[in-house]
Amino acid sequence: MIRSLILIGFTYLIFHMHITGDINKYINMKYSYLSASAGYALLVLTIIQILKLNKEADESHDEHCDHDHCGHNHSKEDKWYKKLLIYPIFAFPIISGLFFPIATLDSNIVKAKGFHFPIYDESKGDSFMQQQFLRPDTSVYYGKDDYDALMNKEKKKYVNQNTIVLNDQNYLKGMETIYNFPGDFLGKEVEFKGFVFNDSESINKNQLFVFRFGVIHCIADSGVFGMMVEMPDGTKKLKNDQWITVKGKISTIYYQPFKTNIPYLKVEDWKTTTAPKEQYVFRGY
Repeated sequence: MIRSLILIGFTYLIFHMHITGDINKYINMKYSYLSASAGYALLVLTIIQILKLNKEADESHDEHCDHDHCGHNHSKEDKWYKKLLIYPIFAFPIISGLFFPIATLDSNIVKAKGFHFPIYDESKGDSFMQQQFLRPDTSVYYGKDDYDALMNKEKKKYVNQNTIVLNDQNYLKGMETIYNFPGDFLGKEVEFKGFVFNDSESINKNQLFVFRFGVIHCIADSGVFGMMVEMPDGTKKLKNDQWITVKGKISTIYYQPFKTNIPYLKVEDWKTTTAPKEQYVFRGY
């Protein structure tokens, strides 16, 4: 019975996340068909388990117990403690997925983890599982030649645009391209939206960061991506997590905390805006 309930719970959880749209808080929606397939597979297993349970109940009802076979089944009694340990492990993700609130990532995660260059440190474990900050980097998923070819193709597409507008669909690709070829984008007009993060180490009071949280494949390789912006003189101090749209021209600056040159946006026009319904952006391939 407990196995059936657990299977029902997992099946309901997966379909519930797809129906409500919460699945995009965990994976890149390009791979949503995989989780949907898992949901249908669990549905089949659930039906099989329920049929098996009914069959066992019928057989138990028809079975007659004589004196030699009555009494306690010690082999089954010995397994109760195993069930006590195993079943809560399976039940926890169902309970947490259905009843715990889904937290939307904000500037607090940036404060807690910071953002840094290089994007990942190969000496500290699996680079595929390192969270990224500021600059999207998908080079670890390609061979060097393939990655260079991909980035050059993206550069040709963006560098010929008079105004580069980074939206939900191309935000990560566009940011990654600009960070890879900052010299080719000097003086180019770029527009994007995101939430404000005030860096305590910025020397210029007009400098802040505009970020969006992005997912490369799944939440394990998610990160906060965006760019330093220099607001016009006289701009009042903006609060963390305030959403704004900025438009200006790309330049480069040496940023001491990173000990490297980074592209930044000299803002010419900006406005406050509301947070989009979908605050995450995803990497297309």
